[in-house]
Amino acid sequence: MTNKKTAEIIRVLRTSYPQADCSLNHGTPFQLLAATILSAQCTDERVNLVTPALFKKYPGPREMAKAPLADLERLVHSTGFYKNKALSLKEASKAITDNFGGEVPRSMDELLTLRGVARKTANVVLGSAYGIAAGVVVDTHVKRLAFRLGLTKETDPGKIERDLMKALPREDWIWLAHALVLHGRAVCGARRPLCEKCPLAKLCPRNGV
Repeated sequence: MTNKKTAEIIRVLRTSYPQADCSLNHGTPFQLLAATILSAQCTDERVNLVTPALFKKYPGPREMAKAPLADLERLVHSTGFYKNKALSLKEASKAITDNFGGEVPRSMDELLTLRGVARKTANVVLGSAYGIAAGVVVDTHVKRLAFRLGLTKETDPGKIERDLMKALPREDWIWLAHALVLHGRAVCGARRPLCEKCPLAKLCPRNGV
């Protein structure tokens, strides 16, 4: 894809989703980290229903590190894979408390040492909590739209991220992922994309461009 076409995709999305931002409710970097861990194979809407009670009882890493595992499992049960997620929350909280002075780290390498944190979660936290563009969040929506728009030919999230980092200006990395998520939810669905309503239709290879 040419730089001109990529720039036009960014322009159209800027017009359609100028205020695109993280849809997970949170008050602190730690709460965003916890919510993102819970969002794996779960909708943000469901996570946002669960986290108020979770954060009221365990608002920070020190409190969550001391939480009984069974109580965490109960609180996050409806997000699915609750046993693994509860353990990730507890172990990540303990590591943040013991190794990082109770503060969520600000580097990719340090975040990746935490249980339950891969590049997607780390990019969400770095971008939305700290404004650090270390990479591009690749979730199911970003993966689907990047492929459909011709921004990548890869299917592996790591390779997709590398392609997006090469194709996009760094200053757009954080915002664009959120914009693609919103566009994927509203227009470019997995099963029935609304191509006739899509502002990117003229730029999309699906339509023979």
